[in-house]
Amino acid sequence: MKKFITGIAFAFVVLLGMNTATAQSLSKDDSRPEAVAKATVGDLSSKLDLTGDQQRSLFRAYVQKEVNYKKYITGKDQKSADVIAAKKKHDSQLAASVKKLLTAEQYKKWLSLQK
Repeated sequence: MKKFITGIAFAFVVLLGMNTATAQSLSKDDSRPEAVAKATVGDLSSKLDLTGDQQRSLFRAYVQKEVNYKKYITGKDQKSADVIAAKKKHDSQLAASVKKLLTAEQYKKWLSLQK
């Protein structure tokens, strides 16, 4: 009887551990807008020598862009006029935000990195 209870307790602990591992892996999804924005801003930070305030502001701008892309563009017909217009609109919003946040020299360099 003692071995039976020990076996059930061991099985319970193993199942609980598997559930915790699964929950942690769900929160580390690389396709989330925040993860994509963080990677993009991290890359830009080293190339453009960004300040902390610029990094935070660019992070918010890139999160907004990714959210809009997921909502209006991803998974839709890329040749559709509506999708093309939405993509152009969200790209221009990002460019306007970036232009407002960066210095003239940084903005020129950012434009060259976009091509």
